[in-house]
Amino acid sequence: MPANLPPQYYELEREYKAERDPREKLRLAQELLRMMPKHKGTDKLQAEMKAKISKLKKGLDSSSRSSGAHQAVANDHIEREGAGQIILIGPPNSGKSSLVDVLTAANPIVADYAYSTREPMTGMMDFETVQLQLIDTPPISPDLYESYLSNLIRNADIVLLVCDLADVGMELNTQYLLKKLEEKRIILKPEAEEQPEDPRFRIKKTLVCAHKEYEDESGEQQAKLTEMFPGFTQLATSIIDDDSLDRLRKGLFDALKVIRVYTKHVGHEVEMVDPVIVPIGGTVEEAAVEIHKDFREKLKFAKIWGQGKYDGQRVNRDFVLTDGDIVEFHI
Repeated sequence: MPANLPPQYYELEREYKAERDPREKLRLAQELLRMMPKHKGTDKLQAEMKAKISKLKKGLDSSSRSSGAHQAVANDHIEREGAGQIILIGPPNSGKSSLVDVLTAANPIVADYAYSTREPMTGMMDFETVQLQLIDTPPISPDLYESYLSNLIRNADIVLLVCDLADVGMELNTQYLLKKLEEKRIILKPEAEEQPEDPRFRIKKTLVCAHKEYEDESGEQQAKLTEMFPGFTQLATSIIDDDSLDRLRKGLFDALKVIRVYTKHVGHEVEMVDPVIVPIGGTVEEAAVEIHKDFREKLKFAKIWGQGKYDGQRVNRDFVLTDGDIVEFHI
């Protein structure tokens, strides 16, 4: 059976063969594997590429151990925690670290000089009864682009682009960032429901953070951002304004397009903590599987409590849930 590989595959393969940086070569190999059609005609090709990826990973791991730089490998991938993973990106001194510092228990380096952040740092942000994972990252500028950033951005659920309203060069610095990401085949959009025809590119859902809002008294800088990013959700923030930070928390949660479902044991009161997270439009069955995969087969029915529902209403597994519902599973 022919492989029927797209033309873009061969272009990317040439880049992969010419690349000498092992981390970038690993990223390109992973993109090639993702791009391959999955059918019998590509079974051998998939196996060969998986072996190359494994070899590259081992080489990077071995190199890092011998040099004592194990953290560099960890930078390539950050395990998702909480209800969703949000990566903060921006030009130098845009305020990413100060936001992560005030929103989470993490302690990133916050300084009034550029490039104080050189490694990614994660922190968990509380929003009502859930936590969201924030990733602080090094700045993107003509002087710096860490090679691991591309993978982190591709793998995150949401991108938060932090723009400094106090920066007179905000527009040019942001335009450079967008151009650099496009070079890395990453495109920022208000939604990411449709991916581009060229499978080498990745569209990432992005929110724009207009940071340091009180230093933009005329509103001119915010107006520039609105013009640059039509259709994007734009959130004005300041670390000295709790209301703006609350709006940011809610905006990030809403952007994930998930709902919280609380569970209760038969005969017990519900504890409104540690909800199950499912996509908007998720069903009783999907919530059950999130708890334990065996529930899919064992589930007989469920009882539900929530807004607009009868208390203890009996529902089937295909019943569509809404945010804040309480479910009692019967197996």
